[in-house]
Amino acid sequence: MIGGVFSVRMWAPVGFLTSLAYCVHQRRTARAEPRRAENQHPVDRSQLELKMVQVVFRHGARSPLKPLPQEEQQAEWNLQLLEVPPQTQFDYTVTNLTGGPKPHCPFDSQYRETKLKGGMFAGQLTNVGMQQMFALGERLRKNYVEDIPFLSPTFNPMEVFVRSTNIYRNLESTRCLLAGLFQCQKEGPIIIHADEASSEVLYPNYQNCWSLRERTRGRRQAASLQPGISEDLQKVKEGMCITSNDGVDFLSLFDNMAAEQVHNLLSCPTLQRFARMIEQRAVDTVLYVMQREDRESLQMAVGPLLHILESNLLKVVDPATPADKTRKLYLYAAHDMTLMPLLITLGIFDHKWPPFAVDLTMELYQHRQSKEWFVQLYYRGEEQVPKGCPDRLCPLDKFLNTISVYTLSPEKYHTLCSKVQVMELGNGK
Repeated sequence: MIGGVFSVRMWAPVGFLTSLAYCVHQRRTARAEPRRAENQHPVDRSQLELKMVQVVFRHGARSPLKPLPQEEQQAEWNLQLLEVPPQTQFDYTVTNLTGGPKPHCPFDSQYRETKLKGGMFAGQLTNVGMQQMFALGERLRKNYVEDIPFLSPTFNPMEVFVRSTNIYRNLESTRCLLAGLFQCQKEGPIIIHADEASSEVLYPNYQNCWSLRERTRGRRQAASLQPGISEDLQKVKEGMCITSNDGVDFLSLFDNMAAEQVHNLLSCPTLQRFARMIEQRAVDTVLYVMQREDRESLQMAVGPLLHILESNLLKVVDPATPADKTRKLYLYAAHDMTLMPLLITLGIFDHKWPPFAVDLTMELYQHRQSKEWFVQLYYRGEEQVPKGCPDRLCPLDKFLNTISVYTLSPEKYHTLCSKVQVMELGNGK
């Protein structure tokens, strides 16, 4: 019965006017595609006008989330790593999604319970991460302020919408990105919108989505027992003199290794010797937990975020949308565990762990003459071809068809996440 509810649709309407506008667009596209196929003429990019940019990015470099069990193999996380580079200073305010008071965040207090060798807490953004984010902002400035006069050179809240998970390293990463993008110049207050942890959708919400938690329960532990992964894990543990029952897996090993590498902190030679294997096996572990063929798990992981990105696209397409209801730039501060399933759904996952400060950028263009709409994707600054798209410049309808397989509206997300609870109640549990 649930499968019928979440059958694949060809595109997702957002209101009647948007549906009508997009239907007109589809008819235009249908008429234009045969001509393009016959003539085999590529789209004249000089006729394309940039209408909107959306960026989903990972926070900058941080300290590990959980230290390795043996202190002599832990790096020293000195408090000097927390010194803020002056060029990244930029005032901002955090509100909830409706502009009210900042929501409570349970995660930062949990991170503070884990003190690392050297004095830092777990999961803290470092000055290396701040500089990474400032550099990303500068790249966006070059792309959309200097090379193309799309954005104003100073921050304008009528042009830019900013949302972040309500975790301090993400909020601070966003600050640094904005400082680089707008060179610390603003015409109005910088508001970073954040949601309650219980309803956050900028990462797979295992706490709130019961069905996702039920489907993936035990998979992380089971991944370490899979052939190949199990033997490689034992090899690394033996090299580090770690006992087999301490809860260390490739995810925790890679988290420490990646954090140490980016800060040039070399604590354990074994981690360096097996670096490539550790990253690949960490990716294999995530792919085992978040299985490609398990469409509903991917829907619950990133379907609501895809719905947000899709809605932003369709609002711009709809000529009836008021000017104050859209922005030129949408920024979403997320996590590696957001980007991996997101890249999988788009068919552009490269089987490498998303590094710190990485970005997935989505550009929306309209052809000045034909009025057709196109999407261009970039990952790590490089052009991508999403699955279902004939080229890097993807017709909007084809792009929407691709993401519609996984997109979930809030109502459908709630229904699918509640599926296990409904089944348990029905079984009298």
